[in-house]
Amino acid sequence: MALVLDTGVLLAALNEGDPDHGACFELLQSTEEPFVIPTPVLVELDYWLRKLAAPDAWLIFCEDVGRGAYTLCQVDDRLLVATSDLQARYADQPIGFVDAAVATTCWALGERTVATLDRRHFGVLRTSAGEPLAIVPQ
Repeated sequence: MALVLDTGVLLAALNEGDPDHGACFELLQSTEEPFVIPTPVLVELDYWLRKLAAPDAWLIFCEDVGRGAYTLCQVDDRLLVATSDLQARYADQPIGFVDAAVATTCWALGERTVATLDRRHFGVLRTSAGEPLAIVPQ
């Protein structure tokens, strides 16, 4: 089992000034499952850390990746198609590529839980069998 991480949880955990820092930092500290980060999350995370966090937050995060704290999940052609299909299925919702890639990564890995602060988008997404993702932190 693994816990798939969305941008917001990582950003909050790495940025002490974020109002969700405590809950997200605690989630990452207390979870025993391996962490999986879909690679599109990296672009958003770099952008927001550079804009909102300490100047070295991105570099510290990259060092953590290098030490094996996180596993990166590449979006290959199969996952890209599944992601775009999900965006098309939810065309009435503005589901961006990163959020859709996080959801399809969960499903590809057989995971039913996602670490995200974005309840608006992830709260409506369903598997092809109609199952929702469980969202953490609470």
